[in-house]
Amino acid sequence: MNSRMRCVAAPCVASVLLVTVSGCGGMLSGTADSATSPPPRKGNDVTIGLLLPERETARYEKFDHPIIKEQVAELTDGKGELVYENADEDATLQNRQMLSMIADKVDTIIVDAVDAHAIAGAVRAAKDAGVHVIAYDRLAEGPIDAYIGFDNTLVGEVQGKALVDALGEKASRKSKVVMINGSPTDPNSAEYEKGARSRLSVNVTIAKSYDTAGWKPSTAKASMERAISDLGAKNIDAVYSANDGMAGGIIQALKEAGVSPLPPVTGQDAELAAVRRILTGDQYMSVYKPYTQEAATVAEMAVRVSQGRNIEFEAMTADHVDSPTDKEIRAHRVVVEPLTRDNVKSTVVKDGIFKVSEICTARYATACAEAGLT
Repeated sequence: MNSRMRCVAAPCVASVLLVTVSGCGGMLSGTADSATSPPPRKGNDVTIGLLLPERETARYEKFDHPIIKEQVAELTDGKGELVYENADEDATLQNRQMLSMIADKVDTIIVDAVDAHAIAGAVRAAKDAGVHVIAYDRLAEGPIDAYIGFDNTLVGEVQGKALVDALGEKASRKSKVVMINGSPTDPNSAEYEKGARSRLSVNVTIAKSYDTAGWKPSTAKASMERAISDLGAKNIDAVYSANDGMAGGIIQALKEAGVSPLPPVTGQDAELAAVRRILTGDQYMSVYKPYTQEAATVAEMAVRVSQGRNIEFEAMTADHVDSPTDKEIRAHRVVVEPLTRDNVKSTVVKDGIFKVSEICTARYATACAEAGLT
């Protein structure tokens, strides 16, 4: 009896499935809707490529890159390699970076696309070369093996609901909200906006709406200045900001226009500056997306699919999503929650994103004490 046949005999019981997968000659291929045809099993000598989109958002360099690098090393006993590039919001550059990684024969590429549509050709090139591609945080077009991210429509709903809640009894069709959305080349932006509008449009009036190329705070600030000029500073009841970096620019524009008190302003990503603004009352809320969990999980997904351990990979990607080019893409969703003054300690502090000492410098000592953050 050969090794493949022994896999169906009694000794290969389910309780030792993961051992049997490695012990049965690498012949196990996973389910019929597997993202890829399994290559020969590899050991820990895998090479993972990581392509991140920009540096404007603090999380990428502070958390995503170092966590993924650390996890790849840990999961491969230090034998795996991570090759990293950041596109600095240049879609053409990111395509070149990806094609270079394909030429260098990496096993798997994790890509957070600058432009989800523009990257499709490079994704196809990877597929043709036998390189796995996992779309990270943004759903890239093309034949990707899997996607990991957050429920983006829910993120927008959380933000929109927060603004309505902040307005309370004042929320009515007479209430004017300015919407400052994210980058139009990021497919997540449309989903955030869709979710937010589902909550806002039935309760308030969206008086102005802007897109923000590259998620740049300076562009968001300029949009807020135009809204103030067009509507009048006293006629803006709330501001939807798609993320925290832009919220910083928006709040600066409001302050420079002499707006006081500030209207409620949303955000996303729980950046340190935003957490501090939430404690002082300048920013109403953010959305806490546990990107440390997202980063650690994508690293494991990449290592497992690179090693040909398809059953483990498929167990991590049991959900499915559709892109404009492909259907039933394997996916892993990460849960989000609103971040307000009341739960800073139970979210970003508890999860080790920030230490109290990082947040509560001398300038913020009073605000921290009032929030019970000591």
